[in-house]
Amino acid sequence: MTTSTTIPSAVSGRSALEVARASARAAGAIALENFRRPQDITVKGRGNLMTETDLAMEREIKTTLAREFPAHRILAEETSSDTDTAGWVWVVDPLDGTRNFVSGIPYFSVNIALCLDGDPVVAVTYDPNQDEVFSAEQGAGAWVNDVPAGASGQSGLATSVVSVDVGYDEQRGRSLLRLARELLPDIQTIRISGSAALGLAYAACGRYDLFIHRYLYPWDVAAGILLVQEAGGTITNDRGEPITLDSRSAIAGGPKVHADLFRWREAHHFSFDEGD
Repeated sequence: MTTSTTIPSAVSGRSALEVARASARAAGAIALENFRRPQDITVKGRGNLMTETDLAMEREIKTTLAREFPAHRILAEETSSDTDTAGWVWVVDPLDGTRNFVSGIPYFSVNIALCLDGDPVVAVTYDPNQDEVFSAEQGAGAWVNDVPAGASGQSGLATSVVSVDVGYDEQRGRSLLRLARELLPDIQTIRISGSAALGLAYAACGRYDLFIHRYLYPWDVAAGILLVQEAGGTITNDRGEPITLDSRSAIAGGPKVHADLFRWREAHHFSFDEGD
């Protein structure tokens, strides 16, 4: 766990964590109301979609945060993605896993984090399909709903479920598929699920022993950084360096499994950069 920071309360008197949880649930209700219904869809790039539901969810979250924390700024994927991260900033992905949402696959989430100078201090990832709130507060631990969460205790790759996510960049995605192919004899199994936020949340609570992604933005990773850290896990970039909001990659999971992956990479001379 990290050193605790004094976190400001909302105008209503609620804690930042309470506001984030309530906002995520309200946005999640909008997602469920519109799930598997016709959508107006904007294509932002290969595989990268935005729907009218994304925008409605983001409006809901931003309205609440602006009312409750008027002195804080908001960095949100769809409508304010260029907000500077200095000071108190809420980082929001209203609908992570939009491709799944559009395809009718019930694996997507709401991602909200409060950061101070780029360091997450409050984190919420909400899965409306399972009604699961993954949350954390700096120095206070992580939870799934009201149950304390802990990262994987597996001793190494051989007994581990490893999840990778290919993202929107073809070359980086291919490098992860290459990793998955070469890892497969030395692990239990591979999963590709389609939501970076839920992937990190699952790593925080030990459902995934290890999660790997190489095409991330601040709104994808802000909540997950704190969730994994407060759950006793390890999260770095793909070079094993400390992760930040600006990191484009993440490797997260149980400390022993995380360390074993880097041992495996060294022994097998595996480099993500080959073919990038």
